[in-house]
Amino acid sequence: MSGGVQLLRIIPAFALTALLLAIVPGQGVAMVLRQSLIGGRRAAFFSVAGNSSGLVLWGAMSAVGLSAIFAKSHTAFNILKYAGVIFLLGLAVQTLIQLKNEFGKFDVVSGAKTKDGAAYRLGLFTNLTNVKAAVFAVAFTPQFVPHKFSLGLGIFLLACVQAMVSFSWYTFLILAVDKSAIFLARPKVRRTLTGISAGGIVLLAIGLLLSHPR
Repeated sequence: MSGGVQLLRIIPAFALTALLLAIVPGQGVAMVLRQSLIGGRRAAFFSVAGNSSGLVLWGAMSAVGLSAIFAKSHTAFNILKYAGVIFLLGLAVQTLIQLKNEFGKFDVVSGAKTKDGAAYRLGLFTNLTNVKAAVFAVAFTPQFVPHKFSLGLGIFLLACVQAMVSFSWYTFLILAVDKSAIFLARPKVRRTLTGISAGGIVLLAIGLLLSHPR
């Protein structure tokens, strides 16, 4: 079986993983909802476009050099893996600490951008500063690329798949935001989402800890 066919067969499983990552409440979800509630639907879509561009950039950077290095050096891979686990667990702890606040970490009432360019940059910056996106692109995505397929090209193509999945999920959120606004306005709901976010980050850390070099 050719590497291309193997990659096509892997895409559904990868897309499902990317969807689960996008669904976990965090800074990306909060940013999209904030833009929708305050900035409007147009601003929200530009922010989502920026967020998806960030995913492609992470994939491109990983494809250009990082993953190639880690594929040849188990030591480098393990250093990245354990550093990523520590980062994610630290992020989970910080998120849990936010539960003492009335709204948790899921504050969607500030920081919206309405101009197209500003909204796009907000989405891009939100993604490029997202530890989960970085760890996923560098440590997780290479594990899905078949051995017979080019590692760099495979990473980039899967990053594009992730960007499309993320864009689709956030589009659903934007279209449903009118009904979710009242629900998300409740402090208890936001604190619950913060707790779910922390749990999702911990699961991501465990998955990374159990991963193996390609």
